[in-house]
Parts: sequence; structure tokens; C-alpha cells
Amino acid sequence: MHTMWKGTISFGLVNIPVKMHAATENKDVKLRQLHKECQTPIKYQRTCPNCDRDVESDEIVKAYEYAKNKFVVLDDEELANLKKEQEDKAVEIVDFVKLDEIDPIYFEKSYYLSPGDGGGKAYGLLRSALNETGKIGVAKMIIRSKEQLAVIRIYQNTLVVETIHYPDEVRAVQDVPNVPEETETAKKEIDTAKMLIEQLTTEFDPEKYKDDYRTALLELIEAKKNQDEVTTAKEKPKPDNVTNLMDALEQSLDRAKKDKPKTKKKTASSGKKKTASSSKKKTGS
Repeated sequence: MHTMWKGTISFGLVNIPVKMHAATENKDVKLRQLHKECQTPIKYQRTCPNCDRDVESDEIVKAYEYAKNKFVVLDDEELANLKKEQEDKAVEIVDFVKLDEIDPIYFEKSYYLSPGDGGGKAYGLLRSALNETGKIGVAKMIIRSKEQLAVIRIYQNTLVVETIHYPDEVRAVQDVPNVPEETETAKKEIDTAKMLIEQLTTEFDPEKYKDDYRTALLELIEAKKNQDEVTTAKEKPKPDNVTNLMDALEQSLDRAKKDKPKTKKKTASSGKKKTASSSKKKTGS
């Protein structure tokens, strides 16, 4: 299992070297976008609308937009120093609380913790203490350049870090539109609803729940593969030397035609004048 982060978790005077691993993975079926005409994958390029050209990675800087079209630019060194300053701090458990005191709306992502070198005993100590007290630890840590609020708890004999949102990241329920106030409901309707809930009540077994859409989508893809309903992206033709030579010759010919000065046509009158003058000279002679 890939190690995402190494650090130290501390509570009191106890320090636990740990490694962090992603506890979950996204299994969404990712679909590519193709050009309908030639079945080639579409590319998305970074462009500057002001300069009207593609932009390379080394031309891009990070900035914070504090007002419409007004930015504070932050260079990589400033961000790196700030990140290192925070990452050097140990992950400190600041409080212990009961798990049921935290509403699920706060929970974000789960990570497994494994003990680092020499940390097995301290790891077991924290696990036992959490297990016997029924508490979880509340801590702060840096993950991917962001300071996260997190809880540390036990999941099947393994310590888990669960990142949680800060209170100001959870939107106010008062902003949700069209939520009805207390409504009058007939007692018979409530009793019927409660009876239905009782009939559907069971122990939670995560194995019984499947992603039906993903399963159906994969089956559809497999069926199309088996029926040879597949396509191959067309490769862009590479011009050979002959084509390049012909193109160069044709372009040179066109350019030569455009650059060639236009010759003036002799008019009939000028011709007559020259003839007349020449005949005069002959007569005089």
C-alpha cells in the first residue's frame, strides 16, 4: 500500500512515528471524450486569452483573486517555505471527544495509519487507550498543502485519520431554499411511516450495497467489446520528404508569381508615334 505521508502523531509526551495510506479509492468509470469525426481523443490546452497563445508550465504562476480581476501573486519559494514550516510540526492531538458528538456532515476522507520505524509500541498504546475509553482524538495536520482538521479513531484494529471540515466550510442550513417549517401530519400517517421504518430496519452490512450504475456500465462496455463495437483513434498522417519538397516547390512558385513585376503593355498610339518619327528621319536623310 502506497505511503502518502510520513510524520509523527503526539499526545502529551507520547510521540508515534506513523505512515499514512489512502483508505478509500474512487472506482468511477472514467470516459474519454473523442472527436466524433475521427475518433481521436480531445486535448485540452492551457491558453492565455489575452496573448491568444498556448502557455507553457514555466510561464504559469499562482495567485489569489481577492477581487474581480485583482490578484496577489505568490511565488513557488514563498509557498514552499510556508508548506515546510507547517509540515515540520508534529500532528498533535489537542482534544479527545466521543465519535457520536461529531455530525457526519463534517467528515471528508479516510486514511489508514501504520506505525513507522520503532513506533509499534506507542501505536499499540494509543489504540488501546482509544478502545478502552471509547474516545477519538481531534488533531491538526498538513495534507497536500492544506491544514486539515482531523480525528484519529480505530477501525478494525487499525488507527484511522479522518479529515473533517472546519465549521466555516460547512454551509449554513438556513441558506437551503424551500425547507418547510413544522408541518401538521396526521398521527395515522406517522404511525404508518414508523411501521415501514421498523420493517426495513436491519444491521448495517456494507457488503450488501453495490454500485448498480457502475456495474451496468462496465457490463455494457464489455458487451460492446465482445461484439467488436470498438474504434481506434486515427493517427495524424506524417508528411514524407516528397510531399514536403512538392509543397516547398509549389509555395516557391506561387511566391515567385506574386513577386514578379508586371510588364507594361505597349499601346497602339505609342507604336504609331515611334513609326512616324522613324519615317521622318528616313525622309530627312
